[in-house]
Amino acid sequence: MNRPAPHARPDWVKRAEPLAGVERIEAWFHGKAYAMHRHDTYAIGRTLAGVQSFNYRRGVSNSLPGNTIVLHPDEPHDGQAGTREGFRYRMIYVEPALFQDVLGGRALPFLDGGVSTDPRLAAATETLLQRLDYRFEPLEQSDALAELAHALADVSGTPARPAKGDFRAAQRARDFLHANSARMVTLDEVEAAAGRDRWSVSRDFRTFYGTSPYRYLTMRRLDVVRRSLLEGVPLAGAAAQAGFADQSHMTRHFVKTFGLTPGRWLQVAGGARRG
Repeated sequence: MNRPAPHARPDWVKRAEPLAGVERIEAWFHGKAYAMHRHDTYAIGRTLAGVQSFNYRRGVSNSLPGNTIVLHPDEPHDGQAGTREGFRYRMIYVEPALFQDVLGGRALPFLDGGVSTDPRLAAATETLLQRLDYRFEPLEQSDALAELAHALADVSGTPARPAKGDFRAAQRARDFLHANSARMVTLDEVEAAAGRDRWSVSRDFRTFYGTSPYRYLTMRRLDVVRRSLLEGVPLAGAAAQAGFADQSHMTRHFVKTFGLTPGRWLQVAGGARRG
């Protein structure tokens, strides 16, 4: 790992207010930024300065200024500066369901390697990766997401035909999990809500939403935790509100998902949402 340069400026993360399933951040880090973690959204960004280095799918990727980063849901990755000077980037976090609204049951686009220089992706992300003080109109963001979904599908070579599986059953399972995220949910309940056997539901859910039903449920609980922490709720209280067994249970999942402990997340981000 590259050691930070002497007198390096403090790490920081700034965020825009989330809008309709999309989170936007801009950040500066030197040295190690995030431990290995994975979340259930697409992480799509652009390096603005320095070298942004991360382990991803059995290799190390390095993003240079102007490159587009595309991390698939549920794929483990970390983050660190590739040089002593540190790196700066902007990132959006997009729920796969928003892309499925456009793709209509096609397999989620996947780009191997995590870094792209394809001009189609650069153009498609231009609107969404604007300065954080830019306020989107709802229709503007919707149009930009549709353009990005199509660009991802084109660049990745995603087949135009729907993926195998029951898209509607996966949707029903997702809606049920979203509505019941703060309590214990059983496989029998998910099976009943989806109208499909549990193993088929689990397979379909991963095909269309990029993660497992349990991971999706855990992420919704962690969303509650983050909101609670920003409101000043103590860790134990935030864990209880979100339906975790206890604080340590919540913290383990938090680190696995965001690459930071809850305390470090609050310290560095000061309100940022994701790593």
